[in-house]
Amino acid sequence: MLFDRLIGKASPAAALRRGLGLLEKEQFTEALPLLAQAAQAGLPEAAYQIGRLYLQGSGVPYSPAEAVRWLEQAALRGSVEAQCLLAALLVQGLASAPETSAGEGAARLFSATATNVASSAAPDFEAAHKWAHMAAHAGSAEGLALLGYVLTYGPEHLRNLDEARDCYQRSASGGCAQGHLGYALTLAGDVRLSERKAEIAEHIRAAAATGIPSALYMFGVLAEEGTGIEKDPASAAEHFRKAAELGHRTAQMKWGAALIEGRTVTPDPVLGESWLRRAALAGDARAAEMIGDLYTKGGAMPPNYAEAASWYRRAAEAGSATAARSLSSFYMTGAGVPTDAEEAARWLHAAADAGDSSAQITLAQQLLAGLAMPGGRPPVTDWFRKTAAGGDLAAAFNLGVCLLQGVGGERDEQQAAIWLRRAAEGLPEAQYMLGRLLSEGRGVQADLKAAREWFALAAEAGNADGQAALAEMLVNGRGGQTDVAKAIKLCEQAAEKGHSGAMFALGAIHSGGHGAAIDRARAAHWFRAAAELGHGHAQLMLGRYLRSGAAEPRNVREARHWFESAVAQGILEAESELAELSAATSKIAV
Repeated sequence: MLFDRLIGKASPAAALRRGLGLLEKEQFTEALPLLAQAAQAGLPEAAYQIGRLYLQGSGVPYSPAEAVRWLEQAALRGSVEAQCLLAALLVQGLASAPETSAGEGAARLFSATATNVASSAAPDFEAAHKWAHMAAHAGSAEGLALLGYVLTYGPEHLRNLDEARDCYQRSASGGCAQGHLGYALTLAGDVRLSERKAEIAEHIRAAAATGIPSALYMFGVLAEEGTGIEKDPASAAEHFRKAAELGHRTAQMKWGAALIEGRTVTPDPVLGESWLRRAALAGDARAAEMIGDLYTKGGAMPPNYAEAASWYRRAAEAGSATAARSLSSFYMTGAGVPTDAEEAARWLHAAADAGDSSAQITLAQQLLAGLAMPGGRPPVTDWFRKTAAGGDLAAAFNLGVCLLQGVGGERDEQQAAIWLRRAAEGLPEAQYMLGRLLSEGRGVQADLKAAREWFALAAEAGNADGQAALAEMLVNGRGGQTDVAKAIKLCEQAAEKGHSGAMFALGAIHSGGHGAAIDRARAAHWFRAAAELGHGHAQLMLGRYLRSGAAEPRNVREARHWFESAVAQGILEAESELAELSAATSKIAV
């Protein structure tokens, strides 16, 4: 100790050398007085090292404020390392953990997405810009990367993306990993330059080679998708593993999924689930949803609905629309949670609000069916309108149906026709609905020829409603020529798909009066097929056939059953038929 004091008094430079030697041996307490003497003599390296000690809490109490004070001394005296570390700390809101080291300044910023930098206070981009600019002006590659960061993510008046890109490029040329990553991100984020995929991939590769977690993850994504480099699933999985082990949340999810799927690595469902769990506990909604799926579907993990429900809830609370819909179904069925219709409705609403199209459609169907909606009527038309405006044909179709039926808002057949016309460009269901509007003159001018054309498109695509509707027009000659033979084929195609209306139509055609040979046996066959599916008029016709014995053995008892079924369907003619049958039966009994 006496020797160290003598060194300090004799020469500040010698004190610095001795202090640095003690730091290498981790003798922090002994090094501090020597470094302080050198710093007081104006040596910036000594002040920089003291700042580091306060950041690390090594030999002194951990104190970001003291660290900044010493780092500022060093930075003002020209220490580029201090300037860089100050800039990084200020961007992070001075919230560096005790294990922060001098080389981590820029690396910490680029270790996660720019919007996910941990901090306990607001970033000070103004001060960070000052110190980063000084370091960059001194030729520091790290300083250039930090300046690029401030120019990219700082407040509007500091932002300059072209200058940021130039800083990143110069930093990358100087061999700085953060420069490589920043330059790649600026290229990818610029629509004019984003096609330079191979160049982007090379810069991400260079950053990943230094172990930056986010760069490792990004390179894994590039290798997985084959973007800018050759597709290589095994390499992608390896990069996800490395990033996961360094704490990258999304990489943990990807690595866990790879272990469970076992396509590119040796399968290990238990280890895979543990990685998913780590990502989920860190806030990754997709990882929590995947764990829920594992315990719901079984396979790699035994089914456990209570466990699945807890992970779905975590994912739903983190914003996963799919998990919210799954949780809703659990509350509806009582799987893993008590049955609760209100909770089911709440989570279904949440899924729909978050953009889940299946949840939106389910709610719209419930409204169409007249079901009560806990929590009020959801804005289904608003949901569909937002998605439809972006070109989604399914959303355009759903919006058209809602407007047509007045679901979630006022009925508007003209607007319904507009949206159905958009959806009809690619959806057979919309082609059929548009054909109906044109044939009935609802929301548009009636046009039977156009209606037939839209029905034909839907029919060609295999839509059973379109086939039945076109068949009706062909039988009756509406919108064009009559073609009963073609109508029969169309009805048979629709009937194979279970379309009861087509079955009834076949019964009517074969019963006579439609230009086809009378075949009461075939007519009775199709009336029965449609009647068994609940078609009211088919039930009426089958009852008549059974009462008269026209095509099947006379069966008054079964005829009564079908007349009663037709009455239950609201068919008025069936009431008189049933009354006549009852009267005739009474006379026979007398």
